[in-house]
Amino acid sequence: MNFINKLSAAWTSNDSLLCVGLDPDMAKLPAQFQNDPQGIFHFCREIIDATADLACSFKPQIAYFAALSAEDQLEQICAYVREQYPHIPLILDAKRGDIGATARQYAREAYDRYGADAVTVNPYMGSDSVEPYMEWADRGVIILCRTSNAGGSDLQFLDVGGQPLYQHVARLVADKWNSNGQCALVVGATYPEELAQVRAIVGDMPLLVPGIGAQGGDIAATVQSGKTAAGAGMMINSSRAILYAAPQAGEDFASAARRVALETRDAINQHR
Repeated sequence: MNFINKLSAAWTSNDSLLCVGLDPDMAKLPAQFQNDPQGIFHFCREIIDATADLACSFKPQIAYFAALSAEDQLEQICAYVREQYPHIPLILDAKRGDIGATARQYAREAYDRYGADAVTVNPYMGSDSVEPYMEWADRGVIILCRTSNAGGSDLQFLDVGGQPLYQHVARLVADKWNSNGQCALVVGATYPEELAQVRAIVGDMPLLVPGIGAQGGDIAATVQSGKTAAGAGMMINSSRAILYAAPQAGEDFASAARRVALETRDAINQHR
């Protein structure tokens, strides 16, 4: 099953557009994981188990693992998702951007080493920075378009032939780069007007949408701007708000994460 088919099935089976981001910060992990050599894996495993029936995808951010020399634990986490929840797409958030042989090695890292169903990439170096990923014809390539950070406007709003650069990227991907039909775009929830414009350009292409939760993106505006006619088409990511949810009476960290994930999924579904 290719990435797009797997994602479409997860939207339906879990009735969810929620992507759960896995950004383990040792300073924020519960005390029982602080001195555990496998603490990152054990923490993420608990989060995965607590939210797997509520998510349309999981998205580990590679920097949180690499900074701690914990790539082996990331491998374990990816293997765990593939073995225990093979119907849930696994997205490696790496934002790679290079050309030729180097890009091919980054693709091998994502698809072969970690077994990801999709990887995020940066299009700044052009089509030959994306083409090597297409050699894995069943895997997703999720391309940065209109990002959720304020500084994204420094470049993404530059005029390119009468249109902002982010719209030019959206058209390139939709019209020229999507040779395998497995591309998606990153568009931030913090800019719902731009999200709607990208949706109008790319049709039903999936959008990975960060920016709700800790970044403050409005769920109702996000869904209304980015959903397809079928009420799907998005992976709306929440990381910190779920991972580090404050436990209420009688809850542990995993129960708190599940509660917030459920609330988020249901809030998204109210506007589909």
